Amino acid sequence: MPKTDPAFTAFSSDCVRRVEKALDTCLPPERIEPRHLHQAMRYATFNGGKRVRPLLVYASGLACGGDMDALDIPACAVELIHSYSLVHDDLPAMDDDDLRRGKPTCHKAYGEATAILVGDALQSLAFELLSKPTTGITAETHLNMLHVLANASGSRGMAGGQAMDIDGVDQELSLPELEIMHIHKTGELIRASVRLGVLTAGGSEEQLARLEHFAKAIGLAFQVQDDILDITENTHTLGKTQGKDAADNKPTYPALLGLDGARQKAQELLEEAQDALNGFDGAAKHLRQLADYVVGRKH
Repeated sequence: MPKTDPAFTAFSSDCVRRVEKALDTCLPPERIEPRHLHQAMRYATFNGGKRVRPLLVYASGLACGGDMDALDIPACAVELIHSYSLVHDDLPAMDDDDLRRGKPTCHKAYGEATAILVGDALQSLAFELLSKPTTGITAETHLNMLHVLANASGSRGMAGGQAMDIDGVDQELSLPELEIMHIHKTGELIRASVRLGVLTAGGSEEQLARLEHFAKAIGLAFQVQDDILDITENTHTLGKTQGKDAADNKPTYPALLGLDGARQKAQELLEEAQDALNGFDGAAKHLRQLADYVVGRKH
């Protein structure tokens, strides 16, 4: 679905406003010591991101009959994990990038040591938020949510995928190997976003299974489209250095399948994601719109 679709635009704008208001409340104020760290934490979090993962929390929760107010905290938690990962991903020891969404990366703006601490602090804050008692959510559900986010962030999830990415430089990976890497690096946090929405809403096991299938497909589609955009868009449009994956000789879907093959792969994953939503009523419309947006986005 085009980015200009009024229904998706209205929903996504509302979700972005909600999560950014909640993040503003949750993050320590800049005036509190250590000020430099708190300023950098806010710089890294309020950096113009599209908040796709919070959108998935909200959309998945609504698909299972959840309440928007209850979804604010898990939406914040997953976005804080994502923001921390970007700060560390940009560091000289990792991707060594100067730009993130058109602005100097955190280590360029605040120094490398502070950027490392920013990532540490944002990660800790995410789990602090999820651990706080919430009206209408049981202690067992809180523990499940903590487990989901911790598992998605660690060596069997995002951190493990980043390690595979580093190990994959100058290597020729097969398509299954590339998919395993991205299921960990990008897909696990997207899957966690969906799971957090379902758990908060009290969704059924059947709903969870269907939405996990959706999340796996859309997580891979998101990465395929990122790889495509790294080739087809410029640095200004991307908000980060264009062509850096190819320059660093990283394995990508276009490198393995060709640009047309990568586009076909993204479409196949989109169809798989949409099929996973069969059986849901109109409450899943935001997930359908979001899936179309992920594959159709231009920047």
